[in-house]
Amino acid sequence: MCRILLTTIKTERYLTTAKIKLTILIMKRTILFAAMLCWVMTACCACPETSSKSTTVRTGIEVLRDRHFDVLQGKRVGLVTNPTGVDSHLKSTVDIFFEAPEVNLVALYGPEHGVRGNVHAGDHVGNEVDSKTGVTMYSLYGSTRKPTAEMLADVDVLVYDIQDNGCRSYTYISTLGMLLEACAEYDKELIILDRPNPLGGRKIEGCLAEDGYISFVSQFKIPYLYAQTPGELALMLNAEADSANAVSGKGVAKDGALSKPVKLTVIPMEGWTRDMKWEDTGLEWVVASPHVQTGHTAYFYPQTGILGEFGFYNIGVGYTLPFELIGASWIDADEFAAAMNDLHLPGLVFRPIHYKPFYSVGKGEQLQGVQIHLMDFDAAHLSSVQFYVLEVLNRLYPDHVFFEECDKGRFRMFDIVCGTGFVRDTFSKSYTWESLREYWNKDVESYRERSSQYYLYK
Repeated sequence: MCRILLTTIKTERYLTTAKIKLTILIMKRTILFAAMLCWVMTACCACPETSSKSTTVRTGIEVLRDRHFDVLQGKRVGLVTNPTGVDSHLKSTVDIFFEAPEVNLVALYGPEHGVRGNVHAGDHVGNEVDSKTGVTMYSLYGSTRKPTAEMLADVDVLVYDIQDNGCRSYTYISTLGMLLEACAEYDKELIILDRPNPLGGRKIEGCLAEDGYISFVSQFKIPYLYAQTPGELALMLNAEADSANAVSGKGVAKDGALSKPVKLTVIPMEGWTRDMKWEDTGLEWVVASPHVQTGHTAYFYPQTGILGEFGFYNIGVGYTLPFELIGASWIDADEFAAAMNDLHLPGLVFRPIHYKPFYSVGKGEQLQGVQIHLMDFDAAHLSSVQFYVLEVLNRLYPDHVFFEECDKGRFRMFDIVCGTGFVRDTFSKSYTWESLREYWNKDVESYRERSSQYYLYK
């Protein structure tokens, strides 16, 4: 009887041990399977935002370097650039050219802020010698904005490498226009090392700049947001060059057209697509102008930049959030934010904010206003925000009418940045975005069709 009992106990112990081992084995395999499933789901089902950030765009300078600078060999090269002209490791195109045995760099040309970015916004840029390379630097943002015959005497080809912000009023594309004019006039070749439009290649907003409003901040008959890379824009302008349009004495093309085409080569990027915003490129943003500090800032420049021309409101310039704020001493932040949010503008949320600018409009004053939060870039209509702001502020604070209180001398600047006098004339009577909407958007689709013929990227 004892033997039977002992045998039974041993058998039960064996079965229990076997069950425990089986259970542990099943648990291990379950955990392994779950881990493998999680890995597969992470790899295959990553959200677009996460996966896009791993994308690396190779800009024109890197593509040209891989080609051993083939289009520059045997030529005297003049480089038009600023601090944004860098490779993916942030090495300056100036230094890349200077160190490359295949490149004979003989001259440098600086737009607003200068070749090395050592000049403040709007300040005169003079001619000098680059201390690092010993190459002469010529200013294209002073009394001379278009290269002269003397500046180009020792040059066979000009190379343009500057990161733009995708907005017509940003002056770097105007410098590009001056180069096209100079190369046409003095029979020089122009090569563009292409870079992304930080706003992508889809968002077109604003009417074309009109006759009488062509200037260095609206040099071409293009929309306020034009959805092209520098290379694509240059290809279009060059193809549409019209010898019937003479160039004015200041070098600005009349009627927004070039006088004649030039020998133009664009070195395209690799990996960029039209749906990419700046953060999708994997590229570092280099500050070229003090108030466009990040690629993110470029999204707000067209939302408040026109409004800032009045010098009546603070738009974050002089504080830590340039172009992201609208404030004044007489605004109630909560009331203003509530009124803006009641508009239910797609992709946008307005948050009340209290702040004190360190300089610029409202320096040292306690201001109230809103911070603009861009929640959905694709859904938002960027350039209309400032007109909605004017509409709401006029309704809330009728004692502060900006057309009566701001410096009248700034009206002209407001008009040429808008590219038309229609905006101010109409808005000063109605104070509603609805009165502007159709006119502001009237050229969008026709320009999309016109410009798409010169697209280099899908």
